[in-house]
Amino acid sequence: MGRPALNRQPNTLLAHWLVRSGLSNVGLARAVAQLARAQGHRQVSPDESRVRRWLAGETPREPLPELIASVLAERVGLPLTGPDLGFPGSRTIRVDRPDLPWNAAGTVEAIALLTRSELMLPHTRNGEDATRIHHGEHLLTPLGLWISAKGTVTGQPHTGARGRHIGMTEVNGLRELTRMFRDSDNRLGGMLSRKAVIAQMADATAMLDNCAYTERVGRHLFAAVADLGSVAGWMSFDSGLHTSAQKVFIAALHAASEGEDQALGAHILQCMARQMSHLGHIDDALDLVHLAQYGARRQASPATISMLAALEARFHALLGAFDESERAAGRAEEAFTRINPAEEPTHMEFFDLAELCSTLGVVHQISAKGDTSTRRSDRAEKSLSLLNQALAERPAHRVRSQAFDHLGLARTHLVVGELAGARQESAAAVKLFGAVNSTRVADRLIELHDEAGPFSASSETNELREEIRQAVSPTSYAKCEAPRREQAHRH
Repeated sequence: MGRPALNRQPNTLLAHWLVRSGLSNVGLARAVAQLARAQGHRQVSPDESRVRRWLAGETPREPLPELIASVLAERVGLPLTGPDLGFPGSRTIRVDRPDLPWNAAGTVEAIALLTRSELMLPHTRNGEDATRIHHGEHLLTPLGLWISAKGTVTGQPHTGARGRHIGMTEVNGLRELTRMFRDSDNRLGGMLSRKAVIAQMADATAMLDNCAYTERVGRHLFAAVADLGSVAGWMSFDSGLHTSAQKVFIAALHAASEGEDQALGAHILQCMARQMSHLGHIDDALDLVHLAQYGARRQASPATISMLAALEARFHALLGAFDESERAAGRAEEAFTRINPAEEPTHMEFFDLAELCSTLGVVHQISAKGDTSTRRSDRAEKSLSLLNQALAERPAHRVRSQAFDHLGLARTHLVVGELAGARQESAAAVKLFGAVNSTRVADRLIELHDEAGPFSASSETNELREEIRQAVSPTSYAKCEAPRREQAHRH
């Protein structure tokens, strides 16, 4: 009922899905036998010992792979095939779904497949791409396993199948490259360097798969690949490649898990939360922040705590929960006072006073827009104060962030009908947009254009809207205008 395999390895994919299904070995054997009889395969009658052999690496004969897949698919509520369960086929890992196995081998294979396909992917600004991302329970349920996942990295001794030994020198070199790519993203946007980062990620994953290293070096290398993946995912998001970004973020989260770096995992989850918010999935964004907060509760630095609380405040405000938003903003400000920059991880270097002020300034802008009480003007004034402080504190090279600050100011001015201020800040944002390649900035400009619509009787507003039309290419505008209108309406 099975074929022996040379150099047989345990089937970790089958084990993963068996755990997800809640079935025991006996339960799987019985369910497969029952389905086989129902389909007319009278000769197929596996028992518990046969399931143990499959888990140990034995490949079952046809039609068993698809029977097993059908049983497990029904239990977990997801489509599965034989290759998804580690049985021979064209592909072992499905990188187009969020439910990757939480183990080192599966993570390496997923990143290798992903980077090979990514290097062939052309740059696009196809708005339909955003409709294909995973969201809701289909995304959050598998990612929730991050909390309990344990690293499975072991040392890889030198053998005929593995090449040179690597150590912390190579890991530190990869970290320095990640810092360089992150700086390029801040200065120029994600489009220019995205494929270079994907290629570097592929090379780093090849080291995991082909080189010899100790367990300690392996964990650090997985964490370094995860951090590089967070940059690659962010650049893809900034380029408007949303499904690509989500796949890279998920693979990077698995790599962070193998590196046993929960704080880095929280950083990747907050990147995903920002993407979900950008696409209008605010409930999912808030859930991702809560997942990050809980999962990294023992490792989170003050900067991480402050950043996650600030994002929580933003998403509560978008959902109209203004009291919850204010409490989260207070936690963000309190945690920020405890930051010692020398003790923060490198991936948190971006979260400085300017970033806190900008995030909370947008929180107050959103609250002002949604608040019809007498507090509206106070919220708007607080927003303007914080966003102006963010601009004053921004390092000169954070060009894209400066554009977002000006856009935040313009939108706050619109909330209270200060059209001259909105026009001035919009012009500054458009000028900076010319210096960066960022679909996210284009999306925000289009949102501002739509929000200015009710003030079209004003010549200043018409100039604002026309300048945005000229700045954003007609093709991009046509693709993004309708989705952004719908999102603005939801907010």
